[in-house]
Amino acid sequence: MKKIIIVAFIGLTLFGCSKESPSHFSTEALEDVFTSLEGKEVSFSEILEKHKGKKILIDIWASWCPDCLKSIPEVQKVQEDYGGARYIFLSLDRNKTDWKNGIERLNIRGDHYFIESGWEGKFGKFLGLDWIPRFLVIDENGKIIVFDATKATDKLIRQSLEKM
Repeated sequence: MKKIIIVAFIGLTLFGCSKESPSHFSTEALEDVFTSLEGKEVSFSEILEKHKGKKILIDIWASWCPDCLKSIPEVQKVQEDYGGARYIFLSLDRNKTDWKNGIERLNIRGDHYFIESGWEGKFGKFLGLDWIPRFLVIDENGKIIVFDATKATDKLIRQSLEKM
């Protein structure tokens, strides 16, 4: 019995179910291409560079996603409470027309980009993207401090923004 417990402990330790949360984006994720509202193609590293030195909340969403739509009012509350942060919305909409219409219809304020590579691109693979909405918080030094939040009400989001 003792051997079974030890083997189980070692197995869980080495092959546990928890996802490791990286502190920095991979080179591949930083090179992935997004499209701005103006139609300009930009790399993810360019998007982050635009907000260098500021805390950033990233919201990965789509206008067809019921959970994403439910989270918008909570994200807007976070924006009201933490105006010093920057807000980036990355869309997994099926097309750019739906994406742009969703932004306007829902009055979503922030920087908006369309994820050209979709779920399976370099950025999506880095995140292990399997659900939206998905939220990340990046600190002033570019370090990922919240990696895997799926609810805008996640306490870690507000806690990380409070340290501004």
